Amino acid sequence: MKTPIVTLRLGALLLVTAGSSGVAFAQKSPASPADCRNIVASMERLACYDAAVGRQETSGAQAVAPVAAPVASGEPAPAGTAVAAAKPASSAPSIIDAAWAFDPASPRYDISFHNANYLLFGRYSDNVNTAPFSPLFQAAGRQEDLNDVEAKFQISFKARLWTTDDRRWGAWVAYTQQSNWQLYNGNESRPFRDTNYMPEVFVSYRPDVDLGGGFNWRLLNFGFNHQSNGRSDVLSRSWNRLYATVGVERENLALYGTAWYRIPENENDDDNPDITDYLGHGELTALYRWRGNSFKLSARGNISTGKGAVQAGWFTPPLLGPLRGYVQVFSGYGESLIDYNWNQTTVGVGVALNDGF
Repeated sequence: MKTPIVTLRLGALLLVTAGSSGVAFAQKSPASPADCRNIVASMERLACYDAAVGRQETSGAQAVAPVAAPVASGEPAPAGTAVAAAKPASSAPSIIDAAWAFDPASPRYDISFHNANYLLFGRYSDNVNTAPFSPLFQAAGRQEDLNDVEAKFQISFKARLWTTDDRRWGAWVAYTQQSNWQLYNGNESRPFRDTNYMPEVFVSYRPDVDLGGGFNWRLLNFGFNHQSNGRSDVLSRSWNRLYATVGVERENLALYGTAWYRIPENENDDDNPDITDYLGHGELTALYRWRGNSFKLSARGNISTGKGAVQAGWFTPPLLGPLRGYVQVFSGYGESLIDYNWNQTTVGVGVALNDGF
């Protein structure tokens, strides 16, 4: 009596095996969705239907990836709708934040460019200032001989000595040196006509105030600087100032306004007591960046005397490594300290490393 039972069980096992083989065969190439109805396992039945209708099998990552649905601003997303995280519209990076390392991720102790660093291979003046040098030429029994074309260069950098964790406050020191070099004057042994040295110490702060119209107040500086030409006797020029700078920007446009107060000196030691009559009490600077170019315009002066100066610059996109072409035009008083009371117009062409922002 056991043999028939064993036989029946073996037969049932063969039928199940055959059915499974049929299912596998159906999954591989079902003729129609109807062929999948009798498959018991749900996952196998679903795979059979997919194969029957020609649907491609998707990876797990693709199957669960949410599809972003557009949702009007201010309206809640419909239930069951996956909404992609909104990303802010791309905008131009902050000129002032980059210049003053206001990014909280920036190095705590930072060394960077300050004012523009440049070399003018040739700078032409329409009115060469020989007056300060006349006593020296006369003492040497020679005629005044200064070229109207010379080289001019400037180096300038700053270092942050202290800052808060969010980088909104910082204490800095800076140094700027400008030299006018009679490079093409072989008759006078190519002297440096004037070199100005300007160390500074100041505190920077990032107000981050929306002024409306797309303008943002991003910079407030308070500091002290000393500027001199390191000369003695008749060629000596110097002054000390307390100053404050405000910086605002709108996309690719940055505006700086600086006001200063000259610290009085002893009358017997003052080499240029009337310097503010010509250089004034403040300066306005605008910088606009466009397609890799930088256009810069600065103006300073004294309203009561009607004297001052304007300087314009064009910095091209990089030409060789970091070097950019640079064209500088100056008109007015005080291109250098030795010329503080001398009116001239100059044009120079050369290269620059940065635009001073």
